[in-house]
Amino acid sequence: MQDSPRGSASAKLAEFLAQANQNIALAREQNIQFTPALLRENLNKLAAFMTCKPDVSYIADRAWQLGDRAIPARVYSPDPHSALPVVVHFHGGGHMCGSVELYDPICRQLASTAHCVVISVEYRLAPEHPYPAGLEDCEHALRHYAEVLEDVAFITGPCIMGDSAGGAICTSLSERSLAEPSLAIRKQILIYPSVDYTMTSASYESNGAGFLLETPRVKWYFEQYFQYTALDAEKVRAASPLHGRIEAGLPETLIFTAGCDPLRDEGRAYAEALQRVGVKVEHHGLEDMIHAYMLLHDLVAEECLSTYQRIARFIHAP
Repeated sequence: MQDSPRGSASAKLAEFLAQANQNIALAREQNIQFTPALLRENLNKLAAFMTCKPDVSYIADRAWQLGDRAIPARVYSPDPHSALPVVVHFHGGGHMCGSVELYDPICRQLASTAHCVVISVEYRLAPEHPYPAGLEDCEHALRHYAEVLEDVAFITGPCIMGDSAGGAICTSLSERSLAEPSLAIRKQILIYPSVDYTMTSASYESNGAGFLLETPRVKWYFEQYFQYTALDAEKVRAASPLHGRIEAGLPETLIFTAGCDPLRDEGRAYAEALQRVGVKVEHHGLEDMIHAYMLLHDLVAEECLSTYQRIARFIHAP
């Protein structure tokens, strides 16, 4: 295992992390157990740090009908009458938290800064809907993205984007596209992605406590998602994009990693693996940021805006 030094967080995050660590310690002291409701509520509290919500001229709630159920989505366009690139967006949250509503400020900022159409997908969440339910929803959304754009001009050939678990969804769909070229993905954008469900990267040890996302919580997320036992270790490995097919046919990739993140090393390893097989990769390591920094816009606005600007250049590059 490679040496994996512990990250050093930005002073901008010091007060936030002190409060978060105090809350984590208190919960541990009181033996408060993880539940889906508790973790969803805690993630939703980060909405308080995303008060920047740019106006976007077109925002509409849409859905794909799939048998007796719907897959909801929210569509954003800064100029619905001009043909713009499309980004299909999959939110993060450990495959069991997060929502289109929580990520609304991020999708507004993305549509505004990158001057693109954004389709934010409300996929099914674990543990109510374990693997691969959410992934299947996202594949359907990607294959049929144009169906929710009847009022919006767009350029054919979508990019996909996701943070954390959303990054896992992106990389899983990109891997599927190797065998199924009809799953056409122009580019993928990954923000502190989860790409290795085996949790064997050294940064789970070096960055696994004190930086908001802690190793025990990641493990619990994955247990809810896969509902696995020790006997399922090989299945979990097989579902991990880092251990899957990494070949030259994968989409051009933009990846951001955070230096104070337990997922840091697997994100770096994925970027390096793509580069080795000749996939065009642009990797940015924000060494003093933590996992989920994009949900903390008010605290680290400069870093967030820089991330959006890099995404904009990547989307519009030929």
